[in-house]
Amino acid sequence: MSEAQNGRGALFAGGLAALLASTCCLGPLVLISLGFSGAWIGNLAVLEPYRPFFIGAALVALYFAWRRIYRPAQACKPGEVCAIPQVRATYKLIFWVVAALVLVALGFPYVIPFFY
Repeated sequence: MSEAQNGRGALFAGGLAALLASTCCLGPLVLISLGFSGAWIGNLAVLEPYRPFFIGAALVALYFAWRRIYRPAQACKPGEVCAIPQVRATYKLIFWVVAALVLVALGFPYVIPFFY
């Protein structure tokens, strides 16, 4: 079964897009909280105009991953990756972690004023 069919590729794309969407805002806050400093941190704000595109890509990827991961197990042929319960449980866990990252990327601009 290819990556496109088992949901792994969509999960990876969604996670990457979520991280890129939060890089402009969440990245500097995390770096400063960890003790890093420097004017270069402000350069991460360059990605702010692309944030809606990254979030859109993350939501589309999550939709395709959800369609593959939460399809009935009966739709999988015996011996395929999606028919193995442990693999399905792992993909579901990763799906919800990525969904939480997307949620953070969506809500962060509204919560950030409370931190500064």
